[in-house]
Amino acid sequence: MKAALLADTDTDLFSTDIPPSGTVDFIGSCYFTEICKCKLKNIACLKCGNIVGYHVISPCKPCLFSCNNGHFWMFHSQAVFSINRLDSSGVNVLLWGNLPDLEESADEDTSCISEDEYIR
Repeated sequence: MKAALLADTDTDLFSTDIPPSGTVDFIGSCYFTEICKCKLKNIACLKCGNIVGYHVISPCKPCLFSCNNGHFWMFHSQAVFSINRLDSSGVNVLLWGNLPDLEESADEDTSCISEDEYIR
């Protein structure tokens, strides 16, 4: 999803709630921004080694409770390109308006859902 950095709305980012698999890895130490107390860590491309974004390791309470989309994997727009996410059929582009209602998924077994899944 295309996004703008809240601390600097001139900075374009792409974000996702799905942890990337086999494409990036953490690099360097965790850090915090001047704006909030979210714990962040840079992520780098496994092929070229360049920093391509960051992961919000631990959102601060104000950010977690503010209006957010649960996307904690942020990518610099000049370092990556976006692709459309497909729905469960694997054919159609996933759109916000086509997501199932909460009632439709109420019969899911939530006993094995991790805290990270709830945060997303």
